[in-house]
Formats: sequence, structure tokens, C-alpha cells
Amino acid sequence: MTLVLRSVRLLDGPDAPVDVVVEDDTIASIVPAGEATATVEDHVFDLEGRWVTPGYVDHHTHFTMWAKHLARLDVSAAREPEDAAEAIRVALASEHVVDDSAFVARGFQDALWTREPTGEMLDAAAAAAGQEGRAIVVVSHDLHTVWVNEAAAQRFHAPRTGIVREDGAFAVEQAVDREAAEGEDDLIAAALSAASARGVTRLTDLEMADNPGVWAGRFRRGLDTMRIVANIYPEHLPLSVARGERTGAVVPDTGGMVTVGALKLFADGALNSGTALCHDPYLDGGFGYAVYGEGELEQVMADAHAQGFAIALHAIGDLAVARALDAFEASGARGTIEHAQLVANADLARFAALGVGASVHPEHLLDDRDVTDRLWAGRTERAFPYRALTEAGATLTFGSDAPVAPLDPWFAISAAVHRTRDARDAWEPGNAVDPMTALRASWAVPALAVGGQADLAVLDADPRTADMPTLRGMYVSLTVAAGKVTHRAW
Repeated sequence: MTLVLRSVRLLDGPDAPVDVVVEDDTIASIVPAGEATATVEDHVFDLEGRWVTPGYVDHHTHFTMWAKHLARLDVSAAREPEDAAEAIRVALASEHVVDDSAFVARGFQDALWTREPTGEMLDAAAAAAGQEGRAIVVVSHDLHTVWVNEAAAQRFHAPRTGIVREDGAFAVEQAVDREAAEGEDDLIAAALSAASARGVTRLTDLEMADNPGVWAGRFRRGLDTMRIVANIYPEHLPLSVARGERTGAVVPDTGGMVTVGALKLFADGALNSGTALCHDPYLDGGFGYAVYGEGELEQVMADAHAQGFAIALHAIGDLAVARALDAFEASGARGTIEHAQLVANADLARFAALGVGASVHPEHLLDDRDVTDRLWAGRTERAFPYRALTEAGATLTFGSDAPVAPLDPWFAISAAVHRTRDARDAWEPGNAVDPMTALRASWAVPALAVGGQADLAVLDADPRTADMPTLRGMYVSLTVAAGKVTHRAW
């Protein structure tokens, strides 16, 4: 298939408009506007001087959970647990129940609450709505905590404590999603379409599943509109090795669109849950949570490296980041540190020196600014340190961590540049980056070039000069992934 994009302007090229010709999955030519020839069989789009850029990448998603979260009650505005419980009561009272499925809500941040959420609060909400005994699960904003009632604790074999954190929370979330598998393909299709409408042409999936196998099945069922990097977890590593997989390998039956990603590991917990591992104590005197004991992480990484896998290592607190860098150095592994929300000054240059990428999620700095001010008081100048990392030579890549933040590259780009999304002053503006740095951290390729892959997005405004509202809500007119139109705004 041939696409001809007439009269577009390259962000990194001359200001004069050009025509871009796409043949199958390749950019065949870039010529001055009006010079590209076309036949009646070709698909021709006159784009009237709009801006064309490489397609956008979300380097960190939990895609199935994101697709399902789009239809779940959002309680992120709750100022106390009683507010969240009341929102759940209202939703339950208006819901027509046709089965015994669990009711799932999302988005709470108990680090900002002054009272402890309890399972009894959710039991009372269910009873008041006429659904006594209904299992209720509320997934936290950062995914590292769940809030469950008695029925949910019994159903999903969780502690009857109301609040469950880290591995226990992950187990509940996975069990909930297994139950909600009916109609999943429709949700995935809708989520893929929504991502394409934001210019996304590739995403990395860190769902806690056998992602290469999952996406191979989806492509066979026609869910094939985006390039996928399918990461794996330790529990799936033996299966991947048995299939002969390694990082970068093409997954069969996907037309080259799905590749095997990195092995996802955890070094610590999360900020909102108070489990991110830090040099300095939290308000309660704790330092956070270390997933591995001394020497264990290095060995796991060395073994994976020997089997051909890169590492995507979750590390949020500054002590976790330091230990993560130590583990990369000791193991010889390559890959990324995911999140890097708090970094000691002495560790900034180690990213570049070790060839370790910083895979970061800028929208989190806005979601978490109040929590950061409270839990990391006195060290916020080192939090979400994007400019400091860039100036130290680190390679930044942006993602959403959806469903923690919406799967929208423009939210990440704007957050990194403006460090605010509303009338509040920019938060720690000394760590803001310039627009081109933010864009390159979100692009599939450094620039559009003849002979390159045909992944591109057409924008209505120049993102280099856009103000915060324009950049955050960037209008995407056209998205092309692997040479196929996946979004068209008219």
C-alpha cells in the first residue's frame, strides 16, 4: 500500500513543506511539496502544512489492566477513605448486577489520607447499596496496594486487613483480571484505538502475564494495529527460554510487529505505599522495602543476561536506584531502571557510565507532587530529576505506567517540560527539560528518514513552541503505524 502525505513540515528539517511517500512499512521518499506523484490507487492526504514527527512510544504500560481500568470507577479525588467508600456506594446502588463479579474501583492515594481505610468501610458501602456480601477491590493509584472488603479477601485469598501491599496486592490484581477476561478483546481494541489517536505507534507491555504468548494470540485475532515490545517476568522466564526467546527476538505469527522485551524485576516498592527504598527515613521511621537480599539481585540479573535478556529494573527510591546501578555493574547486564523517581546526586553520572537507560514516567511527578512534598520533604530537588539525568548523559525514555497514569505521550511530554498541568506553579522547575528532549524521549526513532520504518504522527501544532494546555492536549490529525493508517481525525 502506498500513502502520500502532501504538504507536511518536518520538525527537524527545513521549514518548507514536503511530501512524504510511504511504501508498505518504509518511508520511500521525502520531496518538496507538490513533487510526489500518485496514482488513483494510492491513498493521498493533503495535510495543509501540519507538522509530521516520528510515531510515539509508550515505554512502560500494563496494557490489559489499562484497558480494563478505562471502565472502572475512579476514586482518585477522594480526600479520605470515607469519600471513596461513598463513591463506591453510589456506583453500586446504580449498578444492575447480573452476576457475582467483584466490583473494582481504582486510583486511591492513602498516603494523603489522615484515616486508615478498612474493609468494614467497604462492607458497609455494599450493604447500604443493597449488595451485602459483594466482593469489592479498590486498586491504588500506584498499583502497589489494594483495599479489599471481607468478601474480596475470602474470594482472592488475601489477608483480612483491609489494606494489602506489594506482592499480596499484585496477586489480588491478577486474580481480579483473570475473572474479568470475558469481553477482553473488545476492551483491548478500544484501548489500542485510543492510543493510536494520541499518535502512539509502539508500546512496551509490562502486564504480569506471558506477554509474548498473549500478544501472539491477539495478533492472530486481528488486534494488530501497533508494534509491541512484550516484556516478561521471572515466573515466565523458563517458558520464554524453552521457546528460544531472548530480548529483541521476533514473536512468530505477528508479522514482525511483536518482539520480546526485557525481563522485568523489582528492586523496591512505591512512593505512595511508603515502600520505595530510600537512604533517609519516612515519617514513620521506615526506609522502604527491598525485594532482594544482599547479592540476590546481581545473581538474577547475571543469569538473565547469560540467557540473552536485557533487564527492566523497577527502582523508585534513591537507595533502590543506587543498588540497581550496583547490580547492573556487578552482573554485566544491560537495560533500564524503571521510574528512578529519587536519585542521589552521586548516582546521576552512573547511568551513562554503565549504559543504563532511565525509563521514566513524567505524569507521576504531577500525580505525586503532594505525596512527594510530604513523604520526601527536604529532598524534592532530587525527585523526578529529568534535567539532572539528561545533563549527566543519561538516555531518557518516557512512558505512562498506565493505568497509573493515562496512556497519553502528550501528558508525559508536557509534564516533563512544564512540570505543572493546572494553575499551580511549576513543581521543582529546575528539573524541567526542553521540548526536543521530551519529544525524543517519546519517539519511536530519532528522526524520519528515507528508508526508515513508516511510523509517524501528524500534529496540528508545533510542539516545540506550544504552551502547556496545547502541548498536553496536542491534536493528532493522523497516525501511521507500520505503513498503515491507524488513526484519522476527519
